[in-house]
Amino acid sequence: MALKPAIHGWDGMEDQLINNRAMSRFELPISEDAAAVAYYSIEDGRVVLKHTDVPFEFSGQGYGTRLARAVFDRLRSEGKRVITTCPFMALFVARNPQYAAMVDG
Repeated sequence: MALKPAIHGWDGMEDQLINNRAMSRFELPISEDAAAVAYYSIEDGRVVLKHTDVPFEFSGQGYGTRLARAVFDRLRSEGKRVITTCPFMALFVARNPQYAAMVDG
């Protein structure tokens, strides 16, 4: 797992996004034994965001949005192009147009 500098969440707390390359997913720890995750693949050099999962007991608390923001901020800082096949990630971009320029579909 590659650790990157913390990203500040919307509430001022730091979010530590982990790129778990072995499992092809980004992980945002929520507690000692739970994380919000975004599964991805790489196609033609672009990151395809396929599925987002937040544990049920943490749903509706903003963790999916924090995860999406951290993922898009990381990918933007790395100059990556993105395809959103995950409906949650596509909706996040629609609601946050500052990320639209990096999305191919």
